[in-house]
Amino acid sequence: MGLLDTILGRSKPVRPQLDQLFSLPSAALTLEAGAGYVPTGLGSVCFAGVEGGGFARIRQDVRELLDADTARERSGVPVTFSQDPYGYTWLLSQRPPEDTASLVNDLHAVNTLLQDGGFGPQLLCSLVGFRDTEGRSLALVYLYKRGTFYPFAPLPGGAEKRDNQRELQVRAVLGDDLRIEQDLARWFPVWGAPGL
Repeated sequence: MGLLDTILGRSKPVRPQLDQLFSLPSAALTLEAGAGYVPTGLGSVCFAGVEGGGFARIRQDVRELLDADTARERSGVPVTFSQDPYGYTWLLSQRPPEDTASLVNDLHAVNTLLQDGGFGPQLLCSLVGFRDTEGRSLALVYLYKRGTFYPFAPLPGGAEKRDNQRELQVRAVLGDDLRIEQDLARWFPVWGAPGL
């Protein structure tokens, strides 16, 4: 980055810190013990919509990589792609609920393929879904450009409202396990995200 970039306020895109994802399996154990949330076996990756031959090739590579073990370990469709109303692309991965480590490996592999394929700046977030004994949803969301996590707890009933108190409780439980995003304004809602 040069002097002109500094004067004009431009900066290089922040490289995602993908290895932070590997702290999720131990955080899942803490979350279950401290707050009663268990993994659902669902996790997703969100990235800004991109088109073209390069992305089509990456998408095929992702599908082949994650579909490779379908016969042995997975039940159902292992990976699906979808697009939300805002134009973001979501990849949903499924694993048995007790296998958070394999789910995290899937998410890491997808992100690595996208990053190595030149799509790192388009990576937005990943999330892993949880449920408590009352059936309430919770997601641990990873922000790539910040290298931090935050909890997202939508209120049941379909209204786009969140349970801020529950999110703060989860933050307190996981403070020693994950790098929690300190700026609450960056705890963005991910309404309707696959895996939530």
